[in-house]
Amino acid sequence: TVVAAVFTPIVLLYQGWTYWVFRKRIAVHHIPEPVLALALEVEHFPRHLGIHSGGMVLCDRPVIEVCPVQWAAMEDRSVLQWDKDDCADAGLVKFDLLGLGMLTALDHALRIIAEHHGQHFELRTLPQEDEAVYDMLCEGDSVGVFQVESRAQISTLPRLRPREFYDLVVEVALIRPGPIQGGSVHPYIRRRSKEEPVTFLHPRLEKSLGRTLGIPLFQEQLMQMVVDVADFTPAQADQLRRAMGSKRSTQKMLELSDALFEGMARHGIVGEDAEAVHRKLLAFANYGFPESHAYSFAYLVYASSYLKCHYPAAFTAALLRSQPMGFYSPQSLVADARRHGVLTRGPDVLDSRARTDLETDEDHRGYRIDPPREQVQGERAAQGPAIRLGLDQVRGISTGTAEAIVAERERGGPFASVPDLARRVRLTARQLEALATAGALDALAVSRRQALWAAGAAAQESPDTLPHLAIGAQAPMLPGMSDAELATADAWATGITLDEHPMALLREPLTADGVLSIAATHEAEDSSRIRVAGVITHRQRPATAGNVTFLSLEDESGILNVVCSQGFWVRHRALLRTARAIVLRGIVENRTGAVNLVADAVESLDLAAAGRSRDFR
Repeated sequence: TVVAAVFTPIVLLYQGWTYWVFRKRIAVHHIPEPVLALALEVEHFPRHLGIHSGGMVLCDRPVIEVCPVQWAAMEDRSVLQWDKDDCADAGLVKFDLLGLGMLTALDHALRIIAEHHGQHFELRTLPQEDEAVYDMLCEGDSVGVFQVESRAQISTLPRLRPREFYDLVVEVALIRPGPIQGGSVHPYIRRRSKEEPVTFLHPRLEKSLGRTLGIPLFQEQLMQMVVDVADFTPAQADQLRRAMGSKRSTQKMLELSDALFEGMARHGIVGEDAEAVHRKLLAFANYGFPESHAYSFAYLVYASSYLKCHYPAAFTAALLRSQPMGFYSPQSLVADARRHGVLTRGPDVLDSRARTDLETDEDHRGYRIDPPREQVQGERAAQGPAIRLGLDQVRGISTGTAEAIVAERERGGPFASVPDLARRVRLTARQLEALATAGALDALAVSRRQALWAAGAAAQESPDTLPHLAIGAQAPMLPGMSDAELATADAWATGITLDEHPMALLREPLTADGVLSIAATHEAEDSSRIRVAGVITHRQRPATAGNVTFLSLEDESGILNVVCSQGFWVRHRALLRTARAIVLRGIVENRTGAVNLVADAVESLDLAAAGRSRDFR
């Protein structure tokens, strides 16, 4: 720690100096030799203290007898003064505790399914190797599914076409920055689809790489590779594994090169063959992924896929309960559920629970029955229970406040009016107006505008005068809200438009103008030029994409991946960064089953109900 504190300013000075040198085009030899020598000497010294928030170690005695311990900045928290490598060298057992939002969502889903469907599952008792689940994934239908819901994963699933659990293990490991940079993705997919033969750099590598078609993906494979081709001991192989996990993995692996070449020579692997194996190992060092980790993630992929496939309403309700998490916003999750025949009903102070749940028409707890509303696009009618948004889905209503509203309703009976609600629960003006805007007070007023008027009036009255307020007594005749205004109100208050996707409001004029829906792009001829419109849900520019920017475009019929070249993005950057909804023209790519649009023209689309995008995550 003391050394780091002393030399950190020198390293920072060196970094600043070299940046200035680069900017001014000054030769490196102009750096004073003493500064350069000292900076290179301390280049890999620790530069700051860092604490692993989920790291733990186990020891067979009080750890203070083995390792120096100090108090952390957090109260009642102590930390070891060694880093993870030193702990491993000392024989301490390390654990990294990983918190996943999907585990929370799965727990909610299983509880909802038990309550509303009578099926009592645990993660370990879910039916295995379900064909319908793999059929769904082969179609790229994975919105909300753990790990495979991203743009890149959805594009890969129809090409990889997983048909068994190990395919999911590979999918989890394959679509990551390392394998993409290492050039493993396309060769694996081509080999899996039998477009190219499975080959190995040397016959001795077949044992370790046979299961992944000759393409290295996992750290365990690398360990087996060096055992097979270079007679490494298990200890040396583990040293190699630890080198892969280091930030300076390539440097550490180079230190093992002599032993590697000597071992390969004993098996007749010399010259270019040995160099090729060595290059592959060095490249693999930058992205090796533990197979055991991939197995664990793959089971969560399967579990979430199973629930989405067979219990879409419960699965979506669980995801909404667990926000914020995942790749998609609540709006996109509800839109996807609607495409799967699931109705979503808005928050309601007479019917909603504190958190989002399921209900049937018999579950309205006797207060009232909603008039029937058709909310499903396409030919499929809604089946099974509907999703009822929880009161905590409303802007400004915390889970605690939502629970207080429900508790008062259960204790004192249904609310008779907006003033009755305000008197019994003591809500603020902002909370009452947010509930009214979300439609949660529609049952207590003639219309949403009347509910907003009553909410504002009730919030300004004292508790003594509230019981005497009559709904609408002081209100003028207020016009009803149009579909567009209702959608905008829903989007502001809950982030979700319930009756239909915002793009459905513009479908008729867009169709008349020759603009396709996203579903229609799947029928478009490959390499044809089309126009399509939608709401931008994501903007992404991965480091592996060579300055290409990707947009996710959504309408009532689906989601489309849009490819924006660097030149196209620069020309239209102002619009592409700020617009919420757009009309795009471009070339369709649909040869592989995953549809992309390479954009070449864009125009803005005015759509007030469009939500905010999730950008550059």
